[in-house]
Amino acid sequence: MHYTFDIERGNFADAGQASSSVKRALKHLGVDPVSIKRTVVALFEAEINAIAHAYGGRIDVDIDDGKIVMVVADQGPGIPNIDLAMQEGWSTASPQVREMGYGAGMGLPNIKKNTDELKIETEVGVGTTVTMTVYLA
Repeated sequence: MHYTFDIERGNFADAGQASSSVKRALKHLGVDPVSIKRTVVALFEAEINAIAHAYGGRIDVDIDDGKIVMVVADQGPGIPNIDLAMQEGWSTASPQVREMGYGAGMGLPNIKKNTDELKIETEVGVGTTVTMTVYLA
Protein backbone atom coordinates (compact mmCIF):
# COMPACT_ATOMS: atom_id res chain seq x y z
CA MET A 1 0.00 0.00 0.00
CA HIS A 2 1.42 3.40 -0.98
CA TYR A 3 0.43 6.91 0.10
CA THR A 4 1.74 10.26 -1.13
CA PHE A 5 1.18 13.68 0.45
CA ASP A 6 2.40 17.13 -0.54
CA ILE A 7 3.99 19.44 2.00
CA GLU A 8 3.23 23.14 1.74
CA ARG A 9 5.61 25.56 3.42
CA GLY A 10 4.16 27.09 6.56
CA ASN A 11 0.76 25.41 6.19
CA PHE A 12 0.22 24.52 9.84
CA ALA A 13 -3.55 24.37 9.27
CA ASP A 14 -3.02 21.07 7.42
CA ALA A 15 -0.24 19.83 9.72
CA GLY A 16 -0.91 16.26 10.74
CA GLN A 17 -3.00 15.34 7.69
CA ALA A 18 -0.48 12.76 6.48
CA SER A 19 0.04 11.16 9.89
CA SER A 20 -3.73 11.08 10.52
CA SER A 21 -4.40 9.42 7.16
CA VAL A 22 -1.70 6.83 7.76
CA LYS A 23 -3.05 6.18 11.27
CA ARG A 24 -6.53 5.45 9.86
CA ALA A 25 -5.07 3.10 7.25
CA LEU A 26 -2.99 1.22 9.82
CA LYS A 27 -6.01 0.79 12.12
CA HIS A 28 -8.04 -0.48 9.18
CA LEU A 29 -5.28 -3.00 8.40
CA GLY A 30 -5.27 -4.23 12.00
CA VAL A 31 -1.71 -3.13 12.77
CA ASP A 32 -0.82 -3.38 16.45
CA PRO A 33 -1.37 -0.19 18.48
CA VAL A 34 2.29 0.18 19.52
CA SER A 35 3.46 0.17 15.90
CA ILE A 36 0.71 2.62 14.98
CA LYS A 37 1.73 5.02 17.73
CA ARG A 38 5.44 4.87 16.84
CA THR A 39 4.65 5.43 13.16
CA VAL A 40 2.31 8.34 13.77
CA VAL A 41 4.68 10.12 16.18
CA ALA A 42 7.64 9.81 13.81
CA LEU A 43 5.66 10.86 10.75
CA PHE A 44 4.01 13.82 12.52
CA GLU A 45 7.37 15.11 13.75
CA ALA A 46 8.89 14.86 10.27
CA GLU A 47 5.83 16.47 8.72
CA ILE A 48 5.99 19.41 11.16
CA ASN A 49 9.73 19.85 10.58
CA ALA A 50 9.19 20.08 6.82
CA ILE A 51 6.28 22.53 7.19
CA ALA A 52 8.22 24.73 9.63
CA HIS A 53 11.66 24.72 8.01
CA ALA A 54 11.39 23.84 4.32
CA TYR A 55 9.98 25.46 1.20
CA GLY A 56 7.78 22.51 0.32
CA GLY A 57 8.16 18.81 -0.22
CA ARG A 58 6.59 15.41 -0.35
CA ILE A 59 5.81 12.48 1.92
CA ASP A 60 5.76 8.90 0.64
CA VAL A 61 4.60 6.05 2.88
CA ASP A 62 4.82 2.37 1.96
CA ILE A 63 3.11 -0.23 4.12
CA ASP A 64 3.66 -3.95 3.67
CA ASP A 65 3.33 -7.06 5.82
CA GLY A 66 6.51 -6.48 7.77
CA LYS A 67 7.26 -2.79 7.88
CA ILE A 68 6.25 0.80 7.28
CA VAL A 69 8.70 3.00 5.36
CA MET A 70 8.15 6.75 5.43
CA VAL A 71 10.16 9.17 3.31
CA VAL A 72 9.85 12.91 3.90
CA ALA A 73 11.75 14.87 1.25
CA ASP A 74 11.86 18.64 1.24
CA GLN A 75 13.40 21.50 -0.61
CA GLY A 76 14.84 23.88 1.90
CA PRO A 77 17.80 25.10 3.86
CA GLY A 78 19.08 21.65 4.78
CA ILE A 79 20.52 20.77 8.17
CA PRO A 80 24.02 22.23 8.69
CA ASN A 81 24.85 20.02 11.68
CA ILE A 82 22.91 16.75 12.08
CA ASP A 83 24.64 15.87 15.37
CA LEU A 84 23.50 19.17 16.87
CA ALA A 85 20.00 18.81 15.40
CA MET A 86 19.67 15.39 17.06
CA GLN A 87 20.16 16.92 20.52
CA GLU A 88 16.95 17.35 22.51
CA GLY A 89 16.03 21.00 22.83
CA TRP A 90 18.13 22.31 19.95
CA SER A 91 16.02 24.18 17.40
CA THR A 92 16.27 26.68 14.58
CA ALA A 93 12.53 27.34 14.60
CA SER A 94 11.43 30.91 14.07
CA PRO A 95 9.71 32.87 16.86
CA GLN A 96 6.43 32.56 14.94
CA VAL A 97 6.71 28.75 14.85
CA ARG A 98 7.52 28.68 18.56
CA GLU A 99 4.48 30.85 19.33
CA MET A 100 2.30 28.16 17.70
CA GLY A 101 3.71 25.58 20.10
CA TYR A 102 6.21 23.96 17.74
CA GLY A 103 9.98 24.22 17.54
CA ALA A 104 10.88 22.78 20.94
CA GLY A 105 13.78 20.84 19.47
CA MET A 106 12.23 17.41 19.98
CA GLY A 107 11.42 16.55 16.34
CA LEU A 108 14.47 14.54 15.29
CA PRO A 109 15.03 13.01 18.75
CA ASN A 110 11.38 11.84 18.81
CA ILE A 111 11.72 10.43 15.31
CA LYS A 112 14.81 8.48 16.36
CA LYS A 113 13.08 7.13 19.50
CA ASN A 114 10.05 5.93 17.54
CA THR A 115 11.68 4.29 14.52
CA ASP A 116 13.71 1.15 14.03
CA GLU A 117 15.78 2.72 11.26
CA LEU A 118 16.44 6.38 10.54
CA LYS A 119 18.43 7.82 7.66
CA ILE A 120 18.90 11.56 7.16
CA GLU A 121 20.34 12.87 3.92
CA THR A 122 20.78 16.62 3.78
CA GLU A 123 22.54 19.24 1.73
CA VAL A 124 22.70 22.83 2.90
CA GLY A 125 20.78 25.07 0.51
CA VAL A 126 19.16 22.12 -1.26
CA GLY A 127 17.02 20.16 1.17
CA THR A 128 16.65 17.14 3.40
CA THR A 129 15.33 13.62 2.97
CA VAL A 130 14.39 11.71 6.11
CA THR A 131 13.74 7.97 5.67
CA MET A 132 12.11 6.24 8.64
CA THR A 133 11.30 2.56 9.05
CA VAL A 134 9.09 0.93 11.66
CA TYR A 135 9.07 -2.86 11.73
CA LEU A 136 5.72 -4.36 12.61
CA ALA A 137 5.39 -6.55 15.70
